[in-house]
Amino acid sequence: MKIEKFEDIIAWQKGKELTLNVYLILKNCKDFSFKNQIERASVSIMNNIAEGFERRTNKELKNFLFIAKGSTGEVRSMLELGLELKYITKNDFERIHKLTLEISKILSGFIKTLD
Repeated sequence: MKIEKFEDIIAWQKGKELTLNVYLILKNCKDFSFKNQIERASVSIMNNIAEGFERRTNKELKNFLFIAKGSTGEVRSMLELGLELKYITKNDFERIHKLTLEISKILSGFIKTLD
């Protein structure tokens, strides 16, 4: 299947799902620095996929996918901190953590297809 727009990319769709979940879970969080950092990292996943796709070259897309993959690691790291600080419930942590791992695997597979 040919991808015609970035919204068709599964990793972007999952990134959007992740971002919406992060925003909802932390909407009442009073640690604005923490909240801002994890929200920006989650938004970075979907935006880097979109920007890379719109560049229209495999080389640039691949670069932006690596950046998006890095942002999934950042979100995962922040989730660990959020769990320890009790900003995130264990249930929410497990659900969102699983989603970040899934996105990371999808991005790795996508990057391999561009080689």
